[in-house]
Amino acid sequence: MRCSGPRAKECLLTSVPVVSWLPRYSLKENALGDLISGLSVGIMQLPQGMAYALLAAVPPVFGLYSSFYPVLIYFIFGTSKHISIGTYAVMSVMIGGVIERLAPDSDFSEWDNLTNETIINITNRDAERVKVAAAVTLLSGIFQILLGLVQFGFVVTYLSEPLVRGYTTGAAIHVIVSQLKYTFGINPKRYSGPCSLIYTVLEVCSLLPKTNIGTLVVSIVAIVGLILAKELNSYLSKKLPIPIPVELLGVVIATVVSWQVDLENKYKVDVVGLIPSGLQPPVLPEVSLFSKVIGDAFALAVVGYGIAISLGRIFALKYGYNVDSNQELIALGLSNSVGGIFQCFAVSCSMSRTMVQESTGGKTQVAGALSAVVILFITLWIGYLFEDLPKAVLAAIIFVNLHGMMKQFMDIPALWKSNKVDMLVWVVTFILTVLLNPDLGLAASIGFSMLTVIFRTQLPKYSLLGQIPDTDIYRPLEDYNQVRPVPGILIFRSSATLYFANAEMYQESLGKKVRTHTHTHTHTEGDNGTSHSLKCQKAFIELVLTGRCFTFVYKVRNSHRMNSGNFLNLDERTLKFGDSFPRPSEQ
Repeated sequence: MRCSGPRAKECLLTSVPVVSWLPRYSLKENALGDLISGLSVGIMQLPQGMAYALLAAVPPVFGLYSSFYPVLIYFIFGTSKHISIGTYAVMSVMIGGVIERLAPDSDFSEWDNLTNETIINITNRDAERVKVAAAVTLLSGIFQILLGLVQFGFVVTYLSEPLVRGYTTGAAIHVIVSQLKYTFGINPKRYSGPCSLIYTVLEVCSLLPKTNIGTLVVSIVAIVGLILAKELNSYLSKKLPIPIPVELLGVVIATVVSWQVDLENKYKVDVVGLIPSGLQPPVLPEVSLFSKVIGDAFALAVVGYGIAISLGRIFALKYGYNVDSNQELIALGLSNSVGGIFQCFAVSCSMSRTMVQESTGGKTQVAGALSAVVILFITLWIGYLFEDLPKAVLAAIIFVNLHGMMKQFMDIPALWKSNKVDMLVWVVTFILTVLLNPDLGLAASIGFSMLTVIFRTQLPKYSLLGQIPDTDIYRPLEDYNQVRPVPGILIFRSSATLYFANAEMYQESLGKKVRTHTHTHTHTEGDNGTSHSLKCQKAFIELVLTGRCFTFVYKVRNSHRMNSGNFLNLDERTLKFGDSFPRPSEQ
């Protein structure tokens, strides 16, 4: 338990990575790229933060807070140089589901004596919803910190790419449906639990005759304008040093038009409303809410980490540096924990912002810190200018930004050609996420993915290998016409690891292959050949049951070295039918 000076220094540099790389920061090589990247991402954070706050069912200004505090914390503790931490659509819709379950509109209905109708106390409702969001965010951060401290970063390896892509596609469907009320200007009931998405769609369809025409026109114009602007951005991407801030221009134009035309009063278009200037003081979330959101918090912790580490590894591989999976867990956990205290909602890595940060020249975490400074400036001084922004425009921004996730449906035909089991994982994950909601859908999808792993080990492919003439390449005899068996050697291969659950199947398949091969090569020897085959099979099964043997060998010499299996080293010993096989410990 003693600690030396070098050991303490190593611990500090590992736990607080900024201490190790910031003193060596090269202004000449990195400053300009990080500055342009930080400004670009910060400008992009403004509309996305406000839009994703709607997904989380909290006032838009809390999306700005969530784009500031967690980003600064990640700058200090994160190890990825390129990912953009902040609000993320999938995380936001998961939080929105928790909030709608614990703080529904019906709990804040009041009777208005002036209008003789029931109204919703929006002030009290939003205050309660912020408390729920902060509680689930803090708890998810605590989960991430604990998992990081116990070196649980390897858990991400169990979230296969088909599972993650199927899950995010299913969550995107939830995002789209949740924003339909802002697109049509209607107020459907918010359902929770299994099949709530279907109930919500039916409710929206029944309310379509009550569509606010002004809101619908704003939505259509915003969506078409954003799509055209993004296409123009893609067309000019090679000619422009930085991409056009499409979302920011859309927000500014929509705000000016709404203010000049007075869309709220003349056409009953729902707008963002009051955006207070300044930052919120730290407040410890109510501990009493933890028991109600513990399952949701763990799901948020796993999903947020899985998305962030996946993107982080992609860029680390591209630029040749390492991302510490356990330190990433701690960094995200601290970001969410501190964010929860400052009334933020859970964050992760956004693919669209990450691509902008990388494409505009961002080379280190300084770009992320600069984007947080941009958000701070907006929050302190100019946030109130966006109070007339129609919520339909924020919904349009969400729709357009989800087009990348919708393209993931093309994974299905690609997986059908490459691996049908992975395609099944993708499809089942998508269906479970859509039907059971993102939280339960994730748990069910992971369970199904684990079943496919067991299924693959229980039904492996057994084959005999032969040599391609004049090469050292070995392939299954039944799959290739030009492959020839090696004289005197029988190579038996299994596509799955040998363990207790499939040992009996391994044994049966091995015996079948041995009998077939021996019968083919000894049919001229009469009964003596059959007897030798049975003796050889029994002798080899002794090795099979040890779980140590992979390849069956008639005759082995040290000069034979095959890449397809592990050969027993018998020290030039030549085996004949009926000889006893040595145990692995005697090799």
